[in-house]
Parts: sequence; C-alpha cells; structure tokens
Amino acid sequence: MTAFAPAVRDAMTALRDLFEITPLQRNDLLSQRYGADIWIKREDLTPVRSYKLRGAFNAMRKIRSARPEMRSFVCASAGNHAQGMAYACRHFGVQGTIFMPVTTPQQKIDKTRMFGGSNVEIVLTGDYFDQTLAAAQAFCTRQGALFLSPFDDADVIEGQATVAAEIMDQLGQAPDLVIVPVGGGGLSAGLTRYFAEAAPRTGLRYVEPEGGKSLAAAVAAGEPVTLSQVDSFVDGAAVARLGDLTFKALAAAEPAHVLAAPENRICGTMLEMLNVEGIVLEPAGALAIDALKDLRDEIRGRTVVCVASGGNFDFERLPEVKERSMRFEGVKKYFILRLPQRPGALREFLSLLGPDDDVARFEYLKKSARNFGSVLLGIETKQPENFTALLARLEAASFVLRDITHDESLAEILI
Repeated sequence: MTAFAPAVRDAMTALRDLFEITPLQRNDLLSQRYGADIWIKREDLTPVRSYKLRGAFNAMRKIRSARPEMRSFVCASAGNHAQGMAYACRHFGVQGTIFMPVTTPQQKIDKTRMFGGSNVEIVLTGDYFDQTLAAAQAFCTRQGALFLSPFDDADVIEGQATVAAEIMDQLGQAPDLVIVPVGGGGLSAGLTRYFAEAAPRTGLRYVEPEGGKSLAAAVAAGEPVTLSQVDSFVDGAAVARLGDLTFKALAAAEPAHVLAAPENRICGTMLEMLNVEGIVLEPAGALAIDALKDLRDEIRGRTVVCVASGGNFDFERLPEVKERSMRFEGVKKYFILRLPQRPGALREFLSLLGPDDDVARFEYLKKSARNFGSVLLGIETKQPENFTALLARLEAASFVLRDITHDESLAEILI
C-alpha cells in the first residue's frame, strides 16, 4: 500500500472539525427494483450540500501547514467549488477571492457569500467561464495569491477520496460496486485510487452526462481532450476537458465502464428521488442513481453504492426538469401543426384528441391570408402509445404535423 490511503484517512479525521460523516443510506425502493443491495452516499448533506468542501478543505489545510504565511486564496467557479472554498476560508480565517461569471444566478452568489462571510470577496467578471478563469489567474499573478483548482490538484483529489474511506467504514466491508459521477475527475480519481489500494476487488463505474463525455473522450484518445461542445444542463459535471492529474488516475478505466446518462432521463431520476424519497438532488447529484438503469443486469444480487454528489438545486428550474422528463418518457410532444384557416377547423382538430390527451401549448406562429396557418402545438398524455393512436386519427383527417420534440435547433428557438 502506498501513502495515499493513509493520507486520505488522515484527511477524513481532520474533516470532522467541519462536519459529521455524511450518511450512507440503504434505499429500499432501488434495492427492490434492481434486486440488489443499493446504498446512497449522501454528499448532498454536507454543510455546502456537495462533496466539494472536502477537497477545498484538504488542499487549504495542507497548504496552511506547509506555508502558514499563505493567507490569500483564489478560485474561479460558479457553483459548488466556490461554496466549498468559501466555507474553508471562513474555517481557516484566511482571505478568499472568488471569481464568478457575470451571468451567475444570484442565488449562487448569495450562498457563496453566506458561507464565506467577511472572509471572501466575490468578483463578477466575464460572460463565459473561460474569461472568468483567465481573470482569476491574472489576479493570482498580480497579488501572489494561490489558485485553488476545483479538481486538478493532488490535495483536492486526496480530499475527495475521503468519500471512499467513509463508505468503507460505514458499510463495514468493501462494496461490490461503486457508481460515481464524473465532471473534471477529482471525485472519481480520488475514489479510484483509494479503492485500488484499500479494496481492489471493488469495481467502479463512471457516469457522465450525455452532453459532456470528457472522460470517455480522454480514455479513447489516451489523453485529455477538449470537447468542442458541452450541454450545460448538468452544470455540476458538464466539463469540456478532464484534468491532467485526474486522468492519470482514470486512464486505465475500461471504456465499457464509462457510462453516459441522457440529460432528459436524469430529470426523471431527480423527480422520483424528490417525490418518492424526499431527496433533493441537483442534476449531477442524480447521475449515479440514474446509471442504475444501464446496469440492471450487472448489479443484481450485489452490494452497490451510488454517490449522490450534490443537492444544490434551484427550484425555479423544476418546471424545466419536469418538462424534460416528460419528453424523455414520451408523454409530452411538440409539433408544428398545419391548420386550415376555415371555420370549424380548430373544433375538428380538438375532437380528435383522446380522453387522456391534453393541449399544453397552442400558439400561432404564422397566420396570414393564406389557406393554412402554422401552429406550435404541445400535447401531454398519460401513456406514450396514445400518440400513435392520435397521429393515426389526425392523418386520417388530413391534418399535417411535424414532430419537433427532439429537434434541438427548433426546440431551442420555439420551446
């Protein structure tokens, strides 16, 4: 055994100055559904509602030990890392300067300020994160401050690995499988290194959002690569490039063990955890639980731990989450309807709807002196197969529709 696992356990002990061990809870719903012994590591219950506090605290702890005179820390973040660093700054009584994009939601700014208090200064700069990051790094150069990376740092990785050490202690044995979300790779690298030393028989499965598969791309290329485009919906894990240090720990991952979760499917998992279990998860926090759907055959009869990495969810996003979940489940669709401009046409169309069909949106896109008008039509129903019957009735009545539910270009503009 190398020095990594003992160092992680030292970090875990030090963490108890900040917060109690986060719960590891057996979930009966998921265990029964998948015929497995499924546990959830509740990182959404740290003081900042994500695991990010672990890495920020550990890095700051070790820097302060080696260089007690260092009292100025900087980060660039619009999310959980900013809040974790702010909390650590207040704990150690040092000054933190946190750079955030101008477009950062006010709720995140307020929470970061609340955690850091007078020990942090928030600088809003740049419309895009790359601009914010450049400003933070330039500030470090000018002021002699230390930049605290959100994931690509050895001490941050060591701090995130405390999640694995806690799982082992709480479970009382090594789990058969651990499912971990991947963004920049700090958490997944830490767990990979710890289990490789402390429980080499424990398997790991890595889950990324479909629109941000930076680990899959890095494994395929043999080195970190920058994605040309990233879907930002799963904002806690939508990273365009895996870290260089984190990739060293993850380079040996088998491609089949790197999973991609569709963003709209994640929404359904978030809603179920909220409505059934009373667990509030952000999109990245639901990744590991959502991946159970892809691992159904593999996990049967096994002990599985899903890391719920965070619960910083803005409830103003709830309508969007519900909308995206319904679209994935096939119970809500959007169409462009070519509606004849004649008396009775609308009444005729409405008469063709089934008893479970509901018009959720009806908006004329273009109405002129021509014989037909274009209508943006949204329909909700109870079962996906209801759409098959409805479309058959509409076709028989000579109504013309174009399904744009999964047309991202049109959906972004119209929906």
